Amino acid sequence: MSLRIYFCGSIRGGRQDVEIYSRILGQLKRFGRVLTEHVGRPELNEKGEGKVEADDKCIHDRDLEWLREADVMVAEVTQPSLGVGYEIGRAVAMNKKILCLFRTPSKYVLSAMIRGAANGTNIHVKDYSEEKVETILQQYFEQQL
Repeated sequence: MSLRIYFCGSIRGGRQDVEIYSRILGQLKRFGRVLTEHVGRPELNEKGEGKVEADDKCIHDRDLEWLREADVMVAEVTQPSLGVGYEIGRAVAMNKKILCLFRTPSKYVLSAMIRGAANGTNIHVKDYSEEKVETILQQYFEQQL
């Protein structure tokens, strides 16, 4: 059975990091099947699904189904996003393994609700620089799974 990976990053909260999302997604494919590749597509904009006709409930229900199917979540948490925070909370409730990636330096400070949850839970928070993201993913998937 191939590992199923749920990747999340900001969509409606801002698409400034879409290039790094795409790079992370490319690396994640080495470890299993990514259920949410669309997050790294540049045509996906702040309004959500772009040209796809989907209402908010449809998106919510579809994404939660993907999350239920997933073995692990990888969340890029540098760009603040209500949706990503919600997805992390749902993943915690489902007892999923979660890797949160926070890029440094950043003009943002990671929420204490994310960084503080890493103590003694299935959440692992890793600060990273763009040139080290591949190494961090390799180490996580070798050590944690």
